[in-house]
Amino acid sequence: MQVTTPLADVLSRYLDLTSLEFKLTASNAANIDTPHYHTMGIDFASEFASAAAEALNARQEEDAGTPQIGMAHTPHILAVDGLLERPDGNNVSMDREGLQMGEEQLKYKAGISILRTQFTEVLNAIQEK
Repeated sequence: MQVTTPLADVLSRYLDLTSLEFKLTASNAANIDTPHYHTMGIDFASEFASAAAEALNARQEEDAGTPQIGMAHTPHILAVDGLLERPDGNNVSMDREGLQMGEEQLKYKAGISILRTQFTEVLNAIQEK
């Protein structure tokens, strides 16, 4: 018996990706003085689309009685293109990383808010029975 909703499954993947973005931003900031370090990131929109599709497919397979094991989406971490490189070969910009952190915080808060609503709806449904 499922206690979560398909949307909650997708939101879980969304929050996982947002968490990965936080980690990459922190790593970029920590390596600001590392020679030849290049800023790393993910294409959030395409990674989320893949992760959401996988979460929904896994839910459908589980509902059909044939769950797939070990199908967790692995995001592709890429070097961020188009950034100015300093003479030491490093292209990390604290201004960019600060903006990224703010955007990631907004994404995370939105995801948590929607997930909280989903859990409240499930709890209300359970209590009404």
